[in-house]
Amino acid sequence: MPEPAPPAPAPASPSVAAVVLAAGSSTRMGQNKLLLAVEGQPLVARAVRAAAAAGLAPIVVVLGHQAEQVRAALEGLEYHAVINPDHARGKGTSLQVGIAEVARATSAAAAVVMLADMPYVSTAMLAAVAEAARREGGGAARAPMVISRYGQVNAPPILYDRALFAELGALPAQACGKEMVRRHRAQAVFLDWPETALADVDLPEDYQRVVAGAQRGSG
Repeated sequence: MPEPAPPAPAPASPSVAAVVLAAGSSTRMGQNKLLLAVEGQPLVARAVRAAAAAGLAPIVVVLGHQAEQVRAALEGLEYHAVINPDHARGKGTSLQVGIAEVARATSAAAAVVMLADMPYVSTAMLAAVAEAARREGGGAARAPMVISRYGQVNAPPILYDRALFAELGALPAQACGKEMVRRHRAQAVFLDWPETALADVDLPEDYQRVVAGAQRGSG
């Protein structure tokens, strides 16, 4: 009697890229905040490691201010760098540069955009954002956007489906992220996170609070 045929392998889930915005000038900090260490590693390296641990690939890091110093902080990590020459015009330009690079250089089905200065965005949060794009029941259908919500505030990580890449790139850079939320909120999936996870590192006192919290958590 012939052996039964082995079951067909399950189709691979479409890949989801990460876009890490790491181009800003850190003018309010007085030094490049992304190079500041939290729990022994620079903020920008923490962000890239969290994205990798969440299964996001490839990881596109948008560089600008002090690009070579940021590259040095990422030594040994697997990522793809792209330079934003207009980073001084705001985060929207980096968002568009990162998404354009994902569209040009990868076949990823979607991209999760994250800020390198949000130390409380965890691997679990990033993985949940990526997974929420896939609707129950399988198939190719995906939510066009997955938006993180902290109380009443929408903020990264935010997922954009590949079908929205061209639309995002065609918007004025100054408000492209907010405009995409306005246009697609009815079809988007919202994930709610604690408001404390929204904290970013803009000022010296922000960094001091983050370091103090990390020390308490490890004590």
